[in-house]
Amino acid sequence: MGTFIFLTAVVIEILFLVFCITTKSNQQKVRSIMRIAEFAGFVLFTLLPIIDWSFRYYTLAILLLLLAVMGVMSLIRRNEEKKEYEAMRIVLKAIGMTFLIFILTLPAIIFPQHKEIEVTGKYQVATITHTYTDSKRVETYKDTGEKRRLNVQLWYPENVEVTYPLIVFSHGAFGIKSSNEWLYNELASHGYVVCSIDHTYQCLFTKDEGGDTTLINMGYMQEVSAENAVADRQKSYESYQKWMKIRTDDINFVIDHILAETENNHADTAYKLVDTAKIGVMGHSLGGSAALGIGRMRDDISAVIALESPFMCDIEGVKDGEFVFKDEIYPVPALNVYSDSSWSFLAKWPQYARNYALLSPTDATAFNVHISGVGHLTLTDFALTSPLLTRLFNGKKSTTDTEYCLKTINKVCLEFFDSYLKEKGQFTAGGTY
Repeated sequence: MGTFIFLTAVVIEILFLVFCITTKSNQQKVRSIMRIAEFAGFVLFTLLPIIDWSFRYYTLAILLLLLAVMGVMSLIRRNEEKKEYEAMRIVLKAIGMTFLIFILTLPAIIFPQHKEIEVTGKYQVATITHTYTDSKRVETYKDTGEKRRLNVQLWYPENVEVTYPLIVFSHGAFGIKSSNEWLYNELASHGYVVCSIDHTYQCLFTKDEGGDTTLINMGYMQEVSAENAVADRQKSYESYQKWMKIRTDDINFVIDHILAETENNHADTAYKLVDTAKIGVMGHSLGGSAALGIGRMRDDISAVIALESPFMCDIEGVKDGEFVFKDEIYPVPALNVYSDSSWSFLAKWPQYARNYALLSPTDATAFNVHISGVGHLTLTDFALTSPLLTRLFNGKKSTTDTEYCLKTINKVCLEFFDSYLKEKGQFTAGGTY
């Protein structure tokens, strides 16, 4: 819709420019009527609603309103030809207006309207947000001595009275807790309580219950951007240890907090719906690596899903220039989902050596799914939120439909968790989609 609005504005400006030059007139009255009509059309499209009113259109709406008000005032004053006609001034004004509209429609172009993915489960889904404070940990990314605070969001079946498995999600390196919201909604609609964590200072931004926003730590951002396991395994290992310590401590704390809240008679409804005997963890990229680590750390984890994530927590050190991985078989069922971004490189990238080993028959209960024609970020909702930025960050255009990709992820993740958290039969999905 943003692109459509911009192109429509360009056509209007060109037609008006041609009209002015042809008639050798400023056409102030026509201009005023045109600006009023543009604002009226924008309002009509919003009310219908063809335009989905949101942050995308705030600045554009302000501009159109101002131009419409100026148009009304001009008509009232009847000052059609106060300025002498100058072709160059008309051309420059058209160019300037086109550029201004382009700038103001950029949010709608970069973050276009998109169709929501419908859930397939029978339950209505409710959601709540909370801020947890870990009294046992000092914030790593500040030197004030304050305790670490985490903002979380839970999705759960609404108006039900039985308990359901708990799934805790960890976002990617620069992600946010809503990175895979369509997946959370799908799982909750089928009878799961899903909790997603904003890893403070490791997420792009996060907002607490009081409305205060915390941005990503720039030092951390630089560390992730500079990390290169092929060039310097020792440095990468040290970074993995640091990041995974923070992530896994966050996940452990959140799980423990939720389990404690299930015993609290005054807790929110979502906590009362948690089956404490059935817990799964999952994540995307760096968050998936942390989830895989939690699968080794806790005895109460029954299933793990990693959306394109190396087994960082399995790396014990570096010897003779190579990563040294744990010898122990991975203890719980794990589903690894890959895009084209890593699938062809699993044998080449040293941090993915354990992932590559799990492509062959193994004693571990491990499954592998490859969604072809998509990139790393297409495994998240960001591919719907901003196809343009997704293509830029992925490095190439996806050849597989984004909605198909996300629905496939929803399907295989639901089947996997149903198999190991609800005992609905053996999970058999795998291979390339």
